[in-house]
Amino acid sequence: MTPIKTLAELEAIYGKPVPRSIEKVVTTMTPHYRAWIEASRFVVISTVGPEGTDASPRGDDNSVVEILDDQTVLLPDWFGNNRIDSLRNIVRDERVSLMFMIPSSTNVVRINGIAIVTTDPATCARFEKKGKLPRSVVVMSIGEMYFQCAKALMRSGLWQGLGSDTKVPTAGDFVKERDALFDGKAYDDGYAEYAKPRMW
Repeated sequence: MTPIKTLAELEAIYGKPVPRSIEKVVTTMTPHYRAWIEASRFVVISTVGPEGTDASPRGDDNSVVEILDDQTVLLPDWFGNNRIDSLRNIVRDERVSLMFMIPSSTNVVRINGIAIVTTDPATCARFEKKGKLPRSVVVMSIGEMYFQCAKALMRSGLWQGLGSDTKVPTAGDFVKERDALFDGKAYDDGYAEYAKPRMW
């Protein structure tokens, strides 16, 4: 395969951006974006660091982020597997993107900007749930914000779900592929109960 190596080559293939794709960009929170983001319980955070890129899903049972003000959103870091790939990257490279999704909506809202990771007690306390606090909070400053074209979600039929005859590997299957002695079925069968006290 021959790679495209210059921007001129790439732009010759695609031509100019659709004007609305540029005009739709905002640099501060607007009422519509505020309403959309407050309704979103799921976001993918993308970061970059010396080892490469990382994209990580984050979810909550209510708004996945808190809008602090028209230029700032807060993303709590709840219990996970302690890989902290995204947090490591932010500490070393402040560039961050968030992609918010809402089930049944074919729109995706993106925020690009910069972020820090903090353990400030007052900031963490904003997210107290059932007596638990996040171990840290990502504080993101908005550089630009816009909605994505709906075609990707329309093409994929993302919210239509898998057909009843479609089988995909489970988490247990993935682990067993690397460790033949691992009981993948027991892991999958018990994970929902295991996760309940570890959600926050």
